[in-house]
Amino acid sequence: MGEPVRQKRPLRLGEPEVHNVRTPDNVELRLTRYNGGKKGPAILAPGYGTSTMALSTDTVETNFPEYLYERGYDVWLLDYRASPALASARTQYTVDEIATHDWPTAVDEVRKLAGVDTVQAGAHCVGSMSLNMALAAGMTGVRSAISSSVALYPQVVPLVKAKCVLRFASILKLFGGKLLTTDYHGTIGEKALDGVMRLYPTRERCGSAVCRRILFMYGEVFRHEQLNEQTHQAVHEMFGSANLTFFEHISRICAKGHVVDAQGEESYLPYVGNMTVPITYVHGEYNHFFPPVGTKKTYDLLVRTNGPDLYRRIVVPNYAHMDMFIGQNAHRDVFPLLHEDMERFN
Repeated sequence: MGEPVRQKRPLRLGEPEVHNVRTPDNVELRLTRYNGGKKGPAILAPGYGTSTMALSTDTVETNFPEYLYERGYDVWLLDYRASPALASARTQYTVDEIATHDWPTAVDEVRKLAGVDTVQAGAHCVGSMSLNMALAAGMTGVRSAISSSVALYPQVVPLVKAKCVLRFASILKLFGGKLLTTDYHGTIGEKALDGVMRLYPTRERCGSAVCRRILFMYGEVFRHEQLNEQTHQAVHEMFGSANLTFFEHISRICAKGHVVDAQGEESYLPYVGNMTVPITYVHGEYNHFFPPVGTKKTYDLLVRTNGPDLYRRIVVPNYAHMDMFIGQNAHRDVFPLLHEDMERFN
């Protein structure tokens, strides 16, 4: 028997406009527009290995797109090539393609369709890191940005760094692996792997096999105490496949301690002089995946390079990583901070 169909609440976002657009390397992305008014347009992008459902989940009282839509924003959700909602998620690519192809394509398409010169952008985790990389690489058309949890200096906790230094992804590729997935169907092989994952050292002990797979693949991406039970039961809807070529690149980045291209070359930090747009860095106080020092180092570099006027940094008490967007009280604790920042440029 299959899993029972979950009853979903209607999203308070009006009718969506779905726009599929191709990048210069012929990858199809998806932009979903919810036009709530004349503010924005605002492009919102989730973290790696998750679709935009991680932003628009119905399991919370108010999700972030709803919060902005109700306040007059023209909201555009970006499923870039890593989204499990797209066929491209099951192909091989690096962060470079997301930064140099996906972001510029999305920004240009929204500007064209909305008939504006500039857009606002809000991105989380790898969506945020790649946005920073895109801006350093010279992308234009962004009026202001909110960068959540990961930027130019992705600092990771020691256990994650050990996997990066040991090139765990490369080892898996040597044995013929191409993809990892958070899906769990209870097969004999999956049960055996789950037994190993139960030994993974973590503060976030959980009885869910899906949670254990998320933890093993990514790290402590949320504090369980910030999630309601509906969201906890639905996280499998947000995650999916992840390719090992990407993990090789992100491992190289995390081992270095700052963004580099897939060959390890300095293609981004020397060009942060291009990042002369207002950027606010947002980080959870208890982020035990990407600790807050990473956005602090990015903020400090940009202030030294371009002066203090364009940049802000906010540390959100009691939150970690992904729970800043899917937490049961994020609409009270986090979203007003992000909205206030966006309002400065409308």
